[in-house]
Amino acid sequence: MIEKGYIQVYTGNGKGKTSAAIGISVRAAGAGLKTYFVQFMKVFPYSEIESLKQLSEFIEVEQFGKDDFIFRKEEPNEEEKKEAKQGLVRAEEKMLSGEFDLVILDEICVSIYFKLFAIEQVLSFIEKKPDKVELILTGRYCPEAILEKADLISNIEEVKHYYTQGVLSRKGIDS
Repeated sequence: MIEKGYIQVYTGNGKGKTSAAIGISVRAAGAGLKTYFVQFMKVFPYSEIESLKQLSEFIEVEQFGKDDFIFRKEEPNEEEKKEAKQGLVRAEEKMLSGEFDLVILDEICVSIYFKLFAIEQVLSFIEKKPDKVELILTGRYCPEAILEKADLISNIEEVKHYYTQGVLSRKGIDS
């Protein structure tokens, strides 16, 4: 059990925000802590989901919402917003259940940016965090209001990326 839970934010335009959160959840599992890991805008079968299934005794993962509206260059429709909001409600239930030591809201910041959530909804979620729960929020474009609530902020900056040379996502490395 965690004595004092903090709020961590992993943001910026570089690669590694989700990877950092996953690393912490794996470390927590090694210490016998339980993690609820919710991914927003990620229903693609990412390889890390398969890995985390091996630790399902300690890490529960759920995915809510797609990101295909971005590629269509459209606003998210009401169904996509509804699904994302259901994910936030589910995460709040899990956070308040007393069952989890760590709660990860993966891509929550970018979800705010794309208007799947209002910033107020996420700030309300943060305010309800129990003292003994560690909360991690990830994603680009983290709003200043969330940064102000954070105890730890890592801004992951892209310095160089092979994507700019035409290399697409590689299974097991990038997805």
